[in-house]
Amino acid sequence: MASMAQQFNGLRCAPLSSSRLSKPFSSRHLQNRARSLPVQAAVITSPIPSPLVKERFKLKEIFEEAYERCRNAPVEGISFTVEDFHSAIEKYDFNSEVGTKVKGTVFCTDSNGALVDITAKSSAYLPLQEACIHRIKHVEEAGIYPGLRQEFVIIGENEADDSLVLSLRSIQYDLAWERCRQLQAEDVVVKGKVVDANKGGVVAVVEGLRGFVPFSQISTKSTAEELLMKEIPLKFVEVDEEQSRLVLSNRKAVADSQAQLGIGSVVIGTVQSLKPYGAFIDIGGVNGLLHVSQISHDRISDIATVLQPGDTLKVMILSHDRERGRVSLSTKKLEPTPGDMIRNPKLVFEKAEEMAQTFRQRIAYAEAMARADMLKFQPESGLTLTTDGILGPMTPELPVEGLDLNDVPPAEE
Repeated sequence: MASMAQQFNGLRCAPLSSSRLSKPFSSRHLQNRARSLPVQAAVITSPIPSPLVKERFKLKEIFEEAYERCRNAPVEGISFTVEDFHSAIEKYDFNSEVGTKVKGTVFCTDSNGALVDITAKSSAYLPLQEACIHRIKHVEEAGIYPGLRQEFVIIGENEADDSLVLSLRSIQYDLAWERCRQLQAEDVVVKGKVVDANKGGVVAVVEGLRGFVPFSQISTKSTAEELLMKEIPLKFVEVDEEQSRLVLSNRKAVADSQAQLGIGSVVIGTVQSLKPYGAFIDIGGVNGLLHVSQISHDRISDIATVLQPGDTLKVMILSHDRERGRVSLSTKKLEPTPGDMIRNPKLVFEKAEEMAQTFRQRIAYAEAMARADMLKFQPESGLTLTTDGILGPMTPELPVEGLDLNDVPPAEE
């Protein structure tokens, strides 16, 4: 075709109308045309057509064939079929029902939300309140920027322009419930921030969800106002997504933390409040009572003369009631000499670990003596008590360094 076009470059041909092309060019048509012409015209057309005229007729036939093919078989020889067209449509079609998850790419953000391309007929919109499970002032606070490709869930449709409304908060909400169920199964202690209160308890945020902590499950005597905006240790009591019930316990979390505190341990605490009978000390999320009788060997008539709220000090754990969530503390046992907590508290804190070690040794010796008394009725045990309060062997089969009391089996009646 290209060579033919070059040969006849400059050849001008009148445009073919649809009426003329609709009737194929034939010899009968030429004969009828010849009869209608005068004799002179017939004589003129009788000579053999020139090569230029032949090529013109040939080109005309090519145009007529192309026209017929376009009119009767427009897709003949084309690889993209109607089936391919429908498959392409199905490839980019998706279910736009509420609750359907779709992939999308953020391409525009503002103070009200973000526009998302989800390959639909129009852009989808992510409102600010649906961008995150936490309260935010701009979507960028939730890490949403142009170019972010993320999975969203359809939550509605904007009737004004038929655009879809998306949400990330719904997806995060489901993940938060799943995380809480996992934490409950593992029975772990988590931190929750108290954000609200009512007559029955306080509301704490855990994993982005608002959970209820009844006053009966709070270990401290603090009021709701005192707990507001503070983080407290919590454990899960009930996790019910269907009923939207999330119940937490501070008392169980404190009891679990107290299990890590052994009698005679020295910990650092902060004075929270003063009462006529003693001071409440915060020892890492657990409130313990430093009774007035356990502050010093010397008598104290006014606690405020020794301690003030906010003071940091070292205390020794005397006992803890895991069921009731109570811890008893002492600085009296840490005094190098009686009355040092009143006269020189700095010395008490410097010698705290040393004095606590001495206290633990006295306790261990007392326990060893008590067990030794029990073993007097069991001479077959082959054990003897050393001057250090350790049960040692009477026979070479037992270790020379002695046996810890914790390894001695209880005596049988």
